[in-house]
Amino acid sequence: MTQPLLRVENLQTHFATRAGTVKAVDGVSFDLRRGEILGLVGESGSGKSVTGQSILGLVDPPGRIAGGRVLFDGEDLVTAGEKRLRAIRGRRIAMIFQDPMMTLNPVLSVETQMVEAVLAHDKVGRAEARRRSRDALGRVGIASPEERLAAYPHQFSGGMRQRVAIAIALLHSPDLILADEPTTALDVTIQAQILFEVQTLCRDTGTALLWVTHDLAVVSALADRVAVMYAGRIVETGPIADVIQAPRHPYTRGLLDSVPSRNRRGVPLRSIPGMTPSVLDLPKGCAFQPRCGRADAACAVMPELPENGHAWRCWHPHDADARGAAA
Repeated sequence: MTQPLLRVENLQTHFATRAGTVKAVDGVSFDLRRGEILGLVGESGSGKSVTGQSILGLVDPPGRIAGGRVLFDGEDLVTAGEKRLRAIRGRRIAMIFQDPMMTLNPVLSVETQMVEAVLAHDKVGRAEARRRSRDALGRVGIASPEERLAAYPHQFSGGMRQRVAIAIALLHSPDLILADEPTTALDVTIQAQILFEVQTLCRDTGTALLWVTHDLAVVSALADRVAVMYAGRIVETGPIADVIQAPRHPYTRGLLDSVPSRNRRGVPLRSIPGMTPSVLDLPKGCAFQPRCGRADAACAVMPELPENGHAWRCWHPHDADARGAAA
């Protein structure tokens, strides 16, 4: 079996605050192979976005990577210098942020920003860079891309700005794309078009994709595998069909039961009781136990997460024959 393009090993990202140390990412491990799409799913505050930012070294103080390794094509990005990371960002690893204004400069035209992004990594003329930029805008559904190149970010709607940010990420056909809820601001038609484009890109070029989201419907239609995060840890992972059809961890089951389903029309949705705990005051062992109806004394110890196949961190998993409401 070929080596993974990306291997995250025991990644730990901490934030020092006056109230204590926030372990936003607490021992996260996963692999991602060329052409594969991995969905990273969880509630707000589960550590999904920080995991993506940590991979590219984009965590600002008081945050820091406290431990672990991020092996990209065999190179540890945690120990790589800033100069080396700048050479990789954009060219080999692209990131799509949830807020497009984190990507776009409001005082520069779209053409200037896209052309400069091409020229920063490829030795091509400005005419070729402009052609590639125009074509990228067309791929993400922006009408009249030739004219829109001359526009500024404030002349676009929020959804249009997000499409521009996605187009910039696609410019170099990178080896890996880290997408942090990139379709949240888009309508369903454009969202479907973007999902089709990234799936085609992964299939045709071998680009790997880490798709960070809370939308299980998107993940089920897009990803090959899924990793479910809770309180900074991965609690269940596996092939998307296995996890969606037969969730084993109570948290995963709770997420699926809260999704509207055509098969349960008129039946009230079941919500997960309680609130996400503060990462400054997590219970010992499994962080989900205060909200879990299956918890007992054994849950004071966190189970290990097996490396292969459909795996979960739970002493009392749901029966494999039990089907989630979203199935």
